[in-house]
Amino acid sequence: MQGKFIKNLILLMVLNFLIKPFWILGIDRTVQNTVGAEVYGFYFAVFNFSFLFNILLDVGITNFNNKSIAQNRQLLTKYLSNILVLKLLLFGLYLAVTFSFAFFINYSAGQIRLLCFLAVNQFLLSFILYLRSNLGGLHLFRTDAMISVLDRFLMIIICSLLLWGNLVDQFRIQYFVYAQTAGYAITVLITFFLVVQHAKKRWLRLNWNFPFLLAIARKSFPFALLVLLMTFYNRIDSVMLERLLDEGARYSGIYASAFRLLDAANMIAYLFAVLLLPIFARMIKQKLAVEHLVKLSFTLIITLGAIVAASALFHATDIMKLLYPIHEGETVAEFAYRIERSSLVFSVLMTSFMAISTTYIFGTLLTANGSLGKMNLIAFSGMLLNILLNFLLIPVLMSTGSALASLFTQMLVAVTQILVVKRIFHLKTNKGLLIKLGVFFLSMLLFGWMSTLLPVNWHLQLLALIGAGVLLAMIIRLISIRQIYQLITYGES
Repeated sequence: MQGKFIKNLILLMVLNFLIKPFWILGIDRTVQNTVGAEVYGFYFAVFNFSFLFNILLDVGITNFNNKSIAQNRQLLTKYLSNILVLKLLLFGLYLAVTFSFAFFINYSAGQIRLLCFLAVNQFLLSFILYLRSNLGGLHLFRTDAMISVLDRFLMIIICSLLLWGNLVDQFRIQYFVYAQTAGYAITVLITFFLVVQHAKKRWLRLNWNFPFLLAIARKSFPFALLVLLMTFYNRIDSVMLERLLDEGARYSGIYASAFRLLDAANMIAYLFAVLLLPIFARMIKQKLAVEHLVKLSFTLIITLGAIVAASALFHATDIMKLLYPIHEGETVAEFAYRIERSSLVFSVLMTSFMAISTTYIFGTLLTANGSLGKMNLIAFSGMLLNILLNFLLIPVLMSTGSALASLFTQMLVAVTQILVVKRIFHLKTNKGLLIKLGVFFLSMLLFGWMSTLLPVNWHLQLLALIGAGVLLAMIIRLISIRQIYQLITYGES
């Protein structure tokens, strides 16, 4: 069973690395370059706003259903007919809350129209995740892995035709949203058909079972609250940028250009969490010591984070110029200002990647331990700090201020989670590891500065910096092939 888990996790990782980076850096980036930073910023702010209350569409149903179906496959038909009703009710609740807040913050008619489609997209995405939980519960891991990238694959095809197929005279941001709707809708239909086939029912009768729905709500509330709080402090930055500044859409677009790369980097940290959650849960249940695995996974991810951060600090401008050339109708001065601002945001956000990566390790351990009360308190503190810092910094530093607010918030959350884990699991302070990390961080700053002095183009400078970082990490034994093998084989033992 553990070998099957690892094989399917690898398949999931391969498919995600093939499809999702191309979506983020190929399609999504091209859309921004095509429509311009201000128009994309308008979309990005509304998109993140639609994300804020996304948890209301699920409230923990997906995790509950996955676990229940895995333990009792015969419950599939019963749960499916009940949960479909619940999903529709939650969609109504989500719409009521989302549009109430949209009117409260005085969204324009254009933003409300865009939000209508984005809200539908959020529902469709949530519905896909629920349907996939049935596939996972039935152990149809390969089918689930294929479905996990199907929506993005369809969107890539549709957007590619619209962007490069000469099907439209001028690409509009609305087309990007419609393409997402089509991709999600087709995926819902295909996945629903697959699930119904395994339910061995030609037709499903929708049921209303209030005690059943109430039981789900009670069990899932702490997790749902955690997701809601984390969503706020991770996604509210661009919303506040757009609301607090006169040229908010423009600065939201600048922020989006840097956030896109952080989002891509987070895929790696997320896959760590996917691998670690069931391993941590099993080790805690069996009362095994987690200290070695925590050290192993943290060392690997923080080393990667430091290399990413140093690369962004010293080569941000070159990376931004490569990814975001001058837009049609944009003056040279406007282009230079946009690159300068986005480079600063990129440097700050990618520095926060170290803190975010840390939370994927320690937050996953706390989740596996069932410490949701403590996690919610930490997340609530992070949300308050992030909103306060955004209010203070955005009027002065604009998009850079929002990035700094994110950095400080992620650092606070990461440090607090480490202290909580240290207390709960009685972990000892590893002074040797701290010294190694200190040496490595300072060396990466030195290597970054030295790389800019090399008499070669910036691509080779960047490769030299990354190579030096990996080599140093191996010399001082922060990472090794044996460590990576150990992390993978934890899932097989």
